[in-house]
Amino acid sequence: MKLSKFKYKLPIDLIASHPAPHRDESRLMVLNRKDGSIDHKIFKDIINYFDEKDVFVFNDTKVFPARLYGNKEKTGAEIEVFLLRELNREMRIWDVLVDPARKIRIGNKLYFGADDNVVAEVIDNTTSRGRTLRFLYDGKYVDFKKELFALGEPPLPRTIIKRKVEPIDTERYQTIFARNEGAVAAPTAGLHFSRELMKRMEIKGIESAFVTLHVGLGNFREVDVEDLTKHKMDSEQIIIPPEAVRKVNLAKDDKRRICAVGTTVVRTLESCVTTRGHLSEFDGWTNKFIFPPYEFHVPDAMVSNFHLPVSTLMMVVAAFGGYDHVMNAYNTAVKEKYRFGTYGDALLVI
Repeated sequence: MKLSKFKYKLPIDLIASHPAPHRDESRLMVLNRKDGSIDHKIFKDIINYFDEKDVFVFNDTKVFPARLYGNKEKTGAEIEVFLLRELNREMRIWDVLVDPARKIRIGNKLYFGADDNVVAEVIDNTTSRGRTLRFLYDGKYVDFKKELFALGEPPLPRTIIKRKVEPIDTERYQTIFARNEGAVAAPTAGLHFSRELMKRMEIKGIESAFVTLHVGLGNFREVDVEDLTKHKMDSEQIIIPPEAVRKVNLAKDDKRRICAVGTTVVRTLESCVTTRGHLSEFDGWTNKFIFPPYEFHVPDAMVSNFHLPVSTLMMVVAAFGGYDHVMNAYNTAVKEKYRFGTYGDALLVI
């Protein structure tokens, strides 16, 4: 499978810049992967496609306010710092991206906040854009973390949403079930689920299971090789707890359906499968890259947003729904003016 197979014409005005007024009232396209047939629905109609004891698997990662703006010592130049990963809690050391990268060198200090009360020093150049920062903060860790995150804003993807962060983003760029902090991007398929919809699912007897994949920027990194077998995904931390394993494996044994909510859940489930096709507990890292053709072992259905051309996210959907069916669905979505990207509409593949 070649990268060029995942190109399609996406008008810029179809990329959603704001969320729908209500989480569960985005449009929903339903794709039958057996015959390629398509239905057009509203997202809250998703409940009609599942029965009692079917299982929805959600990613409960929590996005932290990863984008900060600071000023370089002496020159005062504004520097954007994107927090990626905490490397050392005691030393306050973080792996970050900086922009503009050319202005930052080892030893430079950056000042954050109106009173410059948070200071960081560049201690390493890890990649062409990446840096390692040590925050110079003498107080307790809990106070440092609180102050650091108070300075940050929701890390809306710049390639998708070319606008300033607004108050609504604090709530809507987060799933309602987010609880395990560690993501720098939201698991977008989960953004469509409202408390009302989750309650209706519970009343119908549909089970919910939760796994964690802390979404990193590698999930959105451009693929720069035509031969997809040569692309390497960045590693991301995943946690599959015993309760999720119990619910998923019981559903498989009872021949109930398992719906993966988002490409991150698909990758998490497929990273930890036994030889009998059951899910196993895990706490570690995955760099699993799924693209067509691929034989799936756990999910029977999946929910996804409409992703941008040549993205690894789109490739996961194409592997699950069948390349030809998914490309036809995407072209139909363009023609029917569905909304694409982070805040866009949803696709259910059954």
